[in-house]
Amino acid sequence: MSREKINDMFDAMADSYDGQWANMAAINGALHLQMSGIFSSLPHNANILCVGAGTGAEILYLADKFPGWQFTAVEPSTRMLKNCRRRLELAGVDSRCTFHGGYLETLDTTTRFDGATAILVSQFILDSQQREAFFKLIASYLADKGIFICADLSATLGSDDYKSLLRAWVEMMNRAGIASANLQTMQETYASDVSLLPAQQIATMLASSGFSTAIHFYQSLLIHAWYCTKS
Repeated sequence: MSREKINDMFDAMADSYDGQWANMAAINGALHLQMSGIFSSLPHNANILCVGAGTGAEILYLADKFPGWQFTAVEPSTRMLKNCRRRLELAGVDSRCTFHGGYLETLDTTTRFDGATAILVSQFILDSQQREAFFKLIASYLADKGIFICADLSATLGSDDYKSLLRAWVEMMNRAGIASANLQTMQETYASDVSLLPAQQIATMLASSGFSTAIHFYQSLLIHAWYCTKS
């Protein structure tokens, strides 16, 4: 999916984004809880890089759990970043945040971050070499032994497991009130606009991008998550 198309898509959904996915909050809640455990070894004054910060969900959670941490939110969608800033202002944690509108390569900073997140971000990079370059770029912003947590849609397309999980995924979305979800639309979207790769292939990409062996720590149907440290 082109960057222009991604920006337009997220700008269009920015104001309804949190409400639309509210009934699926348990998925994020479980992921955030596990993230806090993985990040718990970081310094009390850690700097965290959030790539594709969206409306700031993981920042909001981590800022509450780790009151000494600072955050840099990187988000190319202008409207999503605006809503992220507003949400963090309402929570009283915006003074601990730096907001950067644009893609990661435009972030000019001397900070070497202790941790980084990219939640449902790299799946929109369709070219595998560009996706690996994205992971390498994140590694370049991290301090030695910095921890990176990545979550993406992942599957082996065409497999029986994928077909079964996709049906369950669509049914879950419908039960969560996302009325537009249907099997045909999801199949078309995931075939053309999202890069669904097998979990092991994503782990291998991470390991070849300047990180240690990627640990697969979470799955919720099609959503998978890994953590790794900068080599």
